[in-house]
Amino acid sequence: MMEIADFDSLRRALAENSEAPEGPARNARAEQLLVAAEKLNIPLAVIEALGHQLKVYNYSSEKDKMFVPFARLLRMWDERPEDFDEYEAHSLHWVFKWMTAGMLDQPDVPLASIEKWLGEMEHRYRLAGHSERAVRSAEFSVAAHVGDLPRAERAYAAWLAADRDRMADCHACELHGQGGWQLRNGRDAQALQVWGPVLEGEYSCAHEPHTVLASSLAPLLRLGRLDEARAHHLRGFRLVRPMESMRGAYADHVEFCALTGNEARGLELVAERPAYFTDTGQPRSRMEFLTVVALLMDRLTGLGLGGQRVPGPAGRPWTADELAGHARAQALELAARFDARNGTSYVGDRVRERMAQRPLADRLPLGVRAVRTVAAGPHVPVVKAPAPGRSDSAERPSLPALLAEARRLSDTLQPHALEAWAAVAEAAEETEVDTYVRAEIADHTAMGRGPEGVELFERAAELYAEAGDEGEAIAAHARAAYVRALSGELDEALAAIDEPYDRILALYAEDATGVRQTASVLMSRARILMRQVHERSAGAADAEQAVRELLALVGGRGGSDVRLVSRAAEGRAMLAELAEHAGDGERAGELFRQASAQFVGAELPWFAVEYEVRVAGLAHEQGDLAEAERALRAALEHGGPYVEPVGRAQLHLQLAEVVGGRGAAEEAAEHALQAAHWADEAGESGTLGAWARHQLGGFLLRQGRFAEAAEVLESALPDLTAETHGDGAVVQTQWWLGDCLSELGEHHAAAERRLQAAEIARHWPEQHDHATLAHLAAESLGNAGLPAEADRAYTRAGELWRAMGNVHFLVRSLRARAWLALRTEAGAEGARTLMADAVRECEAALEAVDDPAAADRLAGELGHTHRQFGDLLARSVPEDADDPAIQEAFEAALAEMAAAISVFAMLGEDGLHHRTAAELAAGWLEADLSRPAAAAARARAVLDAYEGADPADETVRARRAEARQLLEPTEE
Repeated sequence: MMEIADFDSLRRALAENSEAPEGPARNARAEQLLVAAEKLNIPLAVIEALGHQLKVYNYSSEKDKMFVPFARLLRMWDERPEDFDEYEAHSLHWVFKWMTAGMLDQPDVPLASIEKWLGEMEHRYRLAGHSERAVRSAEFSVAAHVGDLPRAERAYAAWLAADRDRMADCHACELHGQGGWQLRNGRDAQALQVWGPVLEGEYSCAHEPHTVLASSLAPLLRLGRLDEARAHHLRGFRLVRPMESMRGAYADHVEFCALTGNEARGLELVAERPAYFTDTGQPRSRMEFLTVVALLMDRLTGLGLGGQRVPGPAGRPWTADELAGHARAQALELAARFDARNGTSYVGDRVRERMAQRPLADRLPLGVRAVRTVAAGPHVPVVKAPAPGRSDSAERPSLPALLAEARRLSDTLQPHALEAWAAVAEAAEETEVDTYVRAEIADHTAMGRGPEGVELFERAAELYAEAGDEGEAIAAHARAAYVRALSGELDEALAAIDEPYDRILALYAEDATGVRQTASVLMSRARILMRQVHERSAGAADAEQAVRELLALVGGRGGSDVRLVSRAAEGRAMLAELAEHAGDGERAGELFRQASAQFVGAELPWFAVEYEVRVAGLAHEQGDLAEAERALRAALEHGGPYVEPVGRAQLHLQLAEVVGGRGAAEEAAEHALQAAHWADEAGESGTLGAWARHQLGGFLLRQGRFAEAAEVLESALPDLTAETHGDGAVVQTQWWLGDCLSELGEHHAAAERRLQAAEIARHWPEQHDHATLAHLAAESLGNAGLPAEADRAYTRAGELWRAMGNVHFLVRSLRARAWLALRTEAGAEGARTLMADAVRECEAALEAVDDPAAADRLAGELGHTHRQFGDLLARSVPEDADDPAIQEAFEAALAEMAAAISVFAMLGEDGLHHRTAAELAAGWLEADLSRPAAAAARARAVLDAYEGADPADETVRARRAEARQLLEPTEE
C-alpha cells in the first residue's frame, strides 16, 4: 500500500482505490485516505478525499454512511468555495441527486426532511445556473416512491421538458428511470421500447446496462418474449455479480429464477450473497432482496420442497418454509417502516404484490447447468390421458373397464399400454378372473420386465394353453425365446425358437390360429436371427429369408390392424439393417425411410423415431447433410413427448451440429440449448449436458453474444473432462471462453483461460493450436497491462512458430514484442532491435521462397513490418528529447515508411490501400520535418492512386479526405 507523502501520491492512491472491487475493504481504505489527506494541510486534498469517500459509500452496501462526508463538503463549500476546483465544484452539485435517492432509501429519514432537501437542491442549482432537469427527476423519484402518482406524472413531464445540462443524469440512467415509470403504469412494451438504446449498447455507464437488463426480465416474461428474457438474465447477471452495491438488480435476477422454473439456480444466487440478508446500509434494496427470497421459498414450498435445506442468513440452518416466513416478516417490517414514514400503504402493497406472483413459465431453459427441483419428466404443454386406474371421480374404474382400456391400448400399440395392464393386475388381485385374463396379465407384465421376463412369458404360455388359445401360447413361447437372445443366451434362443416356429406354421396351415399369432412368432424368430447377424456377423441369409417370410405373411393384410402394419414396418427396417450390414448404405436409408413412413401412416409416429435417426446417421456418412437434417427434424416431430429426456437431448444435439455446420448459428444455439435442458432433466448434466453446453457456448460466440456464451462455457467447464469428452473439447471450451472474455474486456481472465488451454495443447503432437493459444494469451496479457508476462508468452509463441516454419506469425510475435518493449525495461532500443529482427525474418523467408503466391503474402508481411517499424520509431521519441534527436528518429521512421511503400507498390492492386496508408504516414512525417513540398507530393500521389476509383468505397473516401487535409497547409 503506497505511502501518502504529498498530494500527487494521494491522488494516485485515490485512483487506485477507485478501481478496487466494491465493498467494505474499499470503503475502509477511503476512510484511511481521508485521514492521510487531512495531514497534508491542503484543503483541495481533503475535498477530493471526501468526494472519493462519498463515491465509494454510494457504490456499496454502506450507502447510509455517505451523508456525513457530504454534509462536511457542503459546509466547506459554503465557507470557502474558492478551495474547490472546477471538477470538485461540479461533483459537489452532482451528488445532490445521490443524497435525495439516499434519503428515500432510509425509512428513518422523515419525508419532511426529504422535501426540504428537494427545495435546497432546487435553490442551489438555480444559484449555480443549472437546469431544473435533475431537480424534477429527483422530485419524480420522491413522488413515485410514496405512491403520489399525480405528482409523479407532473414531475415526470417537467423532467422530460427541462433542458439537459451537465447536472442531468447520463442518458442511460435517465432512460432507466423513464422506462421504470412506464413499467409502474403497466406498460411493459413501452418500458422495453424506452430502454431499447441502453439494451442495444447505445448508452452505458458504471451501472448500465446492468440495472436495465435486470429490470427488463419480468416484463419480457409477461410479454412472452422468453428468449430475450433468458439472454438478458445471462448477460445481466454477469454484470451484476461482482458489484456489491447492486442488491436491487441482483434481486431481479433471483425473482426471474423463481418465475421461470429455475428455482435451483435461484438458490445458487441466494447462496452467493449471504450478506445481502443482513447488510443494513440501504434498507430499500434489502427489502427488495428479502421480498424475492420469500417468493422463491414460497415457490419451493409449493413444489413440496418446504423441508429442503436452503441457504439463508448465517448462523443457523434453514429450510425453505422457515426462510420463507423469515424473509416475508423482515420484508414486510421494512415496508411498514417506509409506509409509516411516507403516510401511505404504497410500498407494502407493492411488496405483497411481488411476493404473490405466480410462475410465468414452467421451466425456461437457460443453458447453464441446473438441477431440477422437481421430478424429471416432460415439461412441455402435452395433453395426457388420465393414468390407467385413475379417474376424475372418486370411484375407481371397474375391472371390466380397466381390462377393456388395456386391451384397446395394446391392440393399437399405444405408449401407456403396459401401465394399463399394471392397473388391471392390481385390480385382479382383489377378485377372481378367468384363465385367459391371467394369461394376458402375465404376458404384458413380462413385456415390462425385459431380460427378466422369460419365466413370466413361459407362465403366460401355460395359461393361454389352459384357456384353449394354442396360437397365443406358442407366440408367448417365442417371445420367451427372444428375451433369451436379448439376455445373451443366443444359442439357447436359436434352439428354443425352432419348435414354436414349426408349430405355428402347422396351426396356421390348418386355420387353427390367426395371422396375428403367426406373425408374432415369425417376428420373434426374425429378431433372434438378426441378433445373430449383429453379434456374430453370421447368418445374414437366414435372417433375410426369415424377414421376407414375415413380410410375405403380413404384406397387404394390415389395413386397420396396426399390429400387422407394425410387423411389416419393423420387417422392412430389418431389411434396412441387413443392407447396412452388407455395406449398401443407400439401400438401407431408403428402407428405413419406408419403415418410418409406414409407422407414421399407421398413426404410430413414435415408432418412427429410431428409424429416422438411423437415416440421419447414414445420410451423414454419405455427406448428405440436408437429408440428415430432414431425418432428425422428423425424429423430433414424430417422437413428441414420448421420447425419453436423454433421447431428446441427443436428437437436439445432433440437429444442432448439423444445422450449425451449414452456418445457421442462431437455430443451432436453440437446439443446443434444448439439448442441455433435456440432458439436465435426464440426470446427464455432467456428460451429455456438458457437451451440449460446450456446443451452445460456441454457437452463441459465433453470433457475437459474448456475455451469454461466457456464462454457458463457464458452466460447462467443471464437467468437461479429457476422459469423457476428450481433451480437445476442454481446450476448445477454454479457447472460446478466452475469446468471449477478451471481447468483454476481461483481459486478465482471458489470458488465464488461454494459458490453461495452451498448457493442455502443449502435449499434442501437432503444435499449431499450442502456438496460437500462446500468441492469444500474450495478446490478452498485454491488454491486461502485464507487458513483461506478455513478452514471455510472445517469446514462447515465436519459438513455436519458428519450429513450425510459420514465418508470418513469427514476425507478428516479434512485432508485438517490439511494441511491448516500449513499456518494459527493454525500452526503445530493445523495441528497435526486435522490429529489425522481424524485418530480417521476412527478408530471409522471401529469398528462400519459390511459390509466387507465397512470395506475395510474405511481401505483404514485410510491408506491414516496415510500416509498423516506422510508426514505432516515430512514437518512441522521448517527450523531453531535443530537436536533433527528434529529427533523427523521424528520418529513420520516414525511411521505414518509404520501404513499406516500395514493397506494397510491388503488390499492385492488392497492396493499394496499404501503400496509400503508408504514403500518408510518410507525408505527415515530412510535414513534421518541415518539408511541405515533399508532404504535398505524397498527398498528391495518394489522390492520383485513386483517380477513377469507386467514390462509394469507404477506404477510398477516407484516404482522399486525409490527403486533402495534408495538402491544406501547403495550399495556404
